[in-house]
Amino acid sequence: MNQVVSLKIENRVASITISNPPVNSLGLAVREQLLAHLEKSENEADIEAIIIKGGGKTFPVGADIKEFKSDPKQPHLSYICSRIEQCQKPVVVAMHGMALGGGFEVALSAHFRIATPDTKLGLPEILLGLVPGAGGTQRLPRLAGVKASIDIISSGEPISAKTALDMNILDEIVEDLENGPQRFVKSILKRNLGCPRVRDLSKKILSVDHNKNLISIQRDKLDSKENILSAHYKILECLEAVSNLSFDEGLSFERNAFAELRANDQSKGMIHAFFAERQTLKIPQLLRAKPKHVQKLAVIGGGTMGSGIAISAMNAGLEVIMIERDMGSLERGKSSVFKAFERDVQKGRITESEKKALMERFVGATNYSTLEQVDLVIEAVYEEMEVKKEVFRTLDRAVPEHTVLASNTSYLDLDEIASSTKRPQNVIGLHFFSPANIMKLMEIVIHKAVSDETVATGFALAKKLKKVAVCAGNCDGFIGNRILSAYADVTSFMVEDGASPYEIDEAVKAFGYPMGPHQMFDLAGGDIGWANRKRKASSRDPNDRYVEISDRLCERGWFGQKTGRGFYRYFGDNRKGIEDPEVIRLIEVERDKKGIKPRKFTSEGIMRRYIAAMVNEAANVLGEGFAYRPSDIDVVKLFGYGFPRFRGGPMKYADTYGIEKIVEDIKLFSQEDSLFWRPSPLLLSLIKSGKNFDSLNERN
Repeated sequence: MNQVVSLKIENRVASITISNPPVNSLGLAVREQLLAHLEKSENEADIEAIIIKGGGKTFPVGADIKEFKSDPKQPHLSYICSRIEQCQKPVVVAMHGMALGGGFEVALSAHFRIATPDTKLGLPEILLGLVPGAGGTQRLPRLAGVKASIDIISSGEPISAKTALDMNILDEIVEDLENGPQRFVKSILKRNLGCPRVRDLSKKILSVDHNKNLISIQRDKLDSKENILSAHYKILECLEAVSNLSFDEGLSFERNAFAELRANDQSKGMIHAFFAERQTLKIPQLLRAKPKHVQKLAVIGGGTMGSGIAISAMNAGLEVIMIERDMGSLERGKSSVFKAFERDVQKGRITESEKKALMERFVGATNYSTLEQVDLVIEAVYEEMEVKKEVFRTLDRAVPEHTVLASNTSYLDLDEIASSTKRPQNVIGLHFFSPANIMKLMEIVIHKAVSDETVATGFALAKKLKKVAVCAGNCDGFIGNRILSAYADVTSFMVEDGASPYEIDEAVKAFGYPMGPHQMFDLAGGDIGWANRKRKASSRDPNDRYVEISDRLCERGWFGQKTGRGFYRYFGDNRKGIEDPEVIRLIEVERDKKGIKPRKFTSEGIMRRYIAAMVNEAANVLGEGFAYRPSDIDVVKLFGYGFPRFRGGPMKYADTYGIEKIVEDIKLFSQEDSLFWRPSPLLLSLIKSGKNFDSLNERN
């Protein structure tokens, strides 16, 4: 068996070190060896105390989530924690790095807890749709109280060592794990503090009425919100058990809650999303090549996207040169960057001196002669092919041969853009999402001539910028926007047929999205989609249904939030918008032109069409080879388009809903429009073979 836990005895103290890189997850081998070393140390007569710590960069950050795919094997972590708590010799857990989930539960079960100053502690199980399952909900309130426990467990956010000390979770903060734990052990032995067990503490949970009131207030808050996870309610039930049940009964209640949540679709969706995010890096190019070094980056264009890209790069420690066509445009771009950092200062995210240091990484220019030493250039100019090709021809002459040339295009053909240079192998698509300094997704778009080294460089940059990168093939709209075009079309069909934009938005939000499609169109800017529709007009099949409602808004200059008006009206700083009766009248005029008699749509009917269009086009994207695997599509829609995480993504949702039912819906809707509603060949193939999308994830 691989040795992942070691035991060292020195000065009558046993030090048990968990070394299971990269994050010391508490898999089966760790649990078995930890238990063996614990029992050996307890039975050795000359050992007076036991220290448990993590090797490498961190204390254990939780369970091995891969084990969630099957029933975990004994010894379970809950048993390990109980065994630590019942140990007859003082057990000190010494933490550094991150002590999260099961790792934090191990610490809570110890008799004493110490940590280095930079340690973060937390219970992030809610991010997987779960509650802690090894005593976290029962031990934490006995140390920190019910209110603090609600905050920590419900948010999933880690707290600092200083905060944990103030909350009575930690006994001491030590400067290092070389000598600090030994000094601490010597102190507790000298003072004869024995083995205080968290399970026996009652001071913080004695006020049953107070705790009940806290939980009642929190439950009312949950009831007032939409799309709350089942786990949020289970957390409150587990914390109620702290006051209402004995400790052992509370542990049993927590275990049952964990098992119940693990079996529900919300948790399955969130666990799928967790693995899908990590799966995106498994592409052949990253195995074949190493990335180029990138320290100096140029951004061509200082508009909304260019400024956001610059901010993201500067935050990552990169030097940025912004190129604009004239000084006025450059000043506006620089001002956008400065104002973003100024907001960060006002909100306490950075200090004034940090803002100054960030702005020192920024250089602006109106010509390309300043780009002689850049490692990578990102073009973020107007979404028009000839404009972009002219930029790339100029860059080809201005930058070193090794420089990577990237386009932030949302739709355009990368092969055509790359062909305008003498180095197509160095050209790649880096599709950021707006606002680029906030949105986590980056589509890395590959074309026929791109080199593996360039692809690897794109992924390395994404990692540096803390983006979630997904490899996309070169088709119109790539992964995300190509699929968006399909369900945007069906959205416009429903509006023309009788649904209001506001009814559709409400149905989509009730499904779990943070905003509806029309709110999204207003946020992104209606002119973006309008330009794309005009670009594709000459190639559109005249038999395809086309709805002009969005065009009518754009013809009036109603582009959304940036113009104060789109599908919604916007006033002052209110970005939520209000419903606009004039938009409804405009829609009615368009219906009358075509002789359409409006009909009613239920929320269920809206979502069946919305999801069927999304999944069908996603299956086409996958079947045509423009995405590596279904889970990559899930990541794109989760991180770039707001698909509810608890549903796992459209492909995971299709598996849950049933691929056969998706196809049945498509065939039903095809009675209205047989040109638009045509089942993807991949969907039909999966049904014929008795497989689902997840089986294709396993294949890759």
